Amino acid sequence: MEPLTSPHTEGRSTDSGATSHVAGEGEASTRVAATGGSLSAAVAEAGPAIAVRPLTRGEVRDVDRRAIDDFGIPGIVLMENAGRNAAHLLHAAAGGPATVAIACGRGNNGGDGFVIARHLENLGHRVCILLACDPAGYTGDAAINHAVAVRSGLEILRLDGADAAGWEAVLAGPAEPESAGVDSTGVDSAGGTTWIVDALLGTGASGGPRGPVALAIDAINARRDTAAVRTFAVDIPSGMDCDTGLTPGSCIRADLTGTFVARKVGFDAPGADRLTGPVHVLDIGVPRALLESLAAPAAPA
Repeated sequence: MEPLTSPHTEGRSTDSGATSHVAGEGEASTRVAATGGSLSAAVAEAGPAIAVRPLTRGEVRDVDRRAIDDFGIPGIVLMENAGRNAAHLLHAAAGGPATVAIACGRGNNGGDGFVIARHLENLGHRVCILLACDPAGYTGDAAINHAVAVRSGLEILRLDGADAAGWEAVLAGPAEPESAGVDSTGVDSAGGTTWIVDALLGTGASGGPRGPVALAIDAINARRDTAAVRTFAVDIPSGMDCDTGLTPGSCIRADLTGTFVARKVGFDAPGADRLTGPVHVLDIGVPRALLESLAAPAAPA
C-alpha cells in the first residue's frame, strides 16, 4: 500500500503520539453566513484571550512541546480542548444538529477528529467517522481517542482500502459499504451528510498527500462541489503547507477553518483564503504565560 501521505510527520503539530472550481472567500462566507450571531458567540467563547501572531510549523510544534514539558499539561488535555472547541464552532456554523462525516488521518489531527465526533454526538448531531488509515497505526493520544470512539459506539467506516469510487459512494450514500471496498463498524453509509470535517492532515504535514488521504481529499472536494455539503477544516486544510500556504498536491477546499492557538503563516499567502474559508482561532488551554510570549505586536498608536 502507498504511504498515507508524504514521509514527513502529520497531526496537529507532530505524529509522535504525545499527538477546476475553487471557492473564494466571499463564497465560503456566504455558505456559513446563515448562522449569524450564534457563530460569533461561539468564536468569542472558544477563542484564546490573547491575540497571537501567525505561527510557523516549527513554532506550532514548540507550543505543544512547551505546554506539555514546561507547564505539565498532558497532551491529551490539549487534544480534548482542541476537539471540543472545534465541535462547538461547527455546531454554531451548522445552526443546530446535522449529519456530519468526519474524515480522520493517522496523526494527532485524526485524534482531534475523534474528539470532535464525540462532542458533536453529545450536541445532537449524527456523526460518522471515516478512517483514511489502518487504526492499528494510531499511537499515544490519537490511539486513546480512537479507542474512546470505538467504545462509545460511534459510527466508523474504515476506508484506507477503498478506491476513489468507494470514497465517493460512501460520501454520497445510501450505499452498502462492503460493495465499495469499505470495512464498516455497524453503519450502512455516510449518506445525507451536510458537513464534512477534514481531520486528515495537520500542520506537521509537508509534501503532497498520497494514497488514501489523497483519494479522500479529492472525493471530499468533489462532493462539496456537487452537493449541498460544506467542509470544515481542523487546524489547516489538508494538503496546504503550514509555512508557505502552497499546495503541492490535492488540497481540501474548506468553507470554514477552526485553527488552534493562532493563525498559521501560510494562511496569509496570496490565494490561501480560497482554500481556508473564514478562519477562526480556537483556544486549546495553553497557559497565558506561554501565549504572552507569542503575542501579536501592538498596533501603532
